[in-house]
Amino acid sequence: MKKNEVFKRYLLLMVSLFFSALGVAFTKHGELGVSPISSVANVVSCKFISLSLGKWLIIWNCVLILGQILILKKKFQPIQFLQIPLSFLFGLFTDFGMWIVSYIPIENYFTKILLVLIGIVILGFGISLSVVANVIMNSGEAFVKAISDTTHIEFGNVKIAFDVLCVVFSVLLSLVFFHFNIVGTREGTIISAILTGTIVKFFLSRIKKPLDRILCSPQQS
Repeated sequence: MKKNEVFKRYLLLMVSLFFSALGVAFTKHGELGVSPISSVANVVSCKFISLSLGKWLIIWNCVLILGQILILKKKFQPIQFLQIPLSFLFGLFTDFGMWIVSYIPIENYFTKILLVLIGIVILGFGISLSVVANVIMNSGEAFVKAISDTTHIEFGNVKIAFDVLCVVFSVLLSLVFFHFNIVGTREGTIISAILTGTIVKFFLSRIKKPLDRILCSPQQS
């Protein structure tokens, strides 16, 4: 892969992180829960408000990176350490997104659902861009791949199990932190789990070919 193409792919990855983080911010602002992979950090951020959601997402992503190292051991490739700065960037983008959406008034339940749906569409678009970029996976997907590669279980099945475990863990944390009340993981989390994959497929079917042409095109002299 030529340097010009590598640069464009990593630039696209950073753009994808911004949209993914903005999607998380929209769903968070809807107060009906966030995507399964972000649900643990979301619940913790509701309890320990001294740190923002973005900062807790950085911590959560670093935990997942550590998990990859423990699972893969010597098979963990040094280039995967790039997940660390990308996790910090995602956390910063999330907090920036939270600032942007903070100006949107929440008047009723319909508005909350609408914010969740908008967030899921934006998140799905961001994920589709990262798939097209095809360089470094985000820490959540990379963690799932590490388990899949080690156990030889199909990636999709591990992904489903991981998402379910994230939701279950976030609910358990909520019960412990908030005196047996469920906070931070609600119907928005379930809606996100159901719709995100379909939205990613929708965008990929429309943007992959044109973006691949741009990414693979030679640099003009």
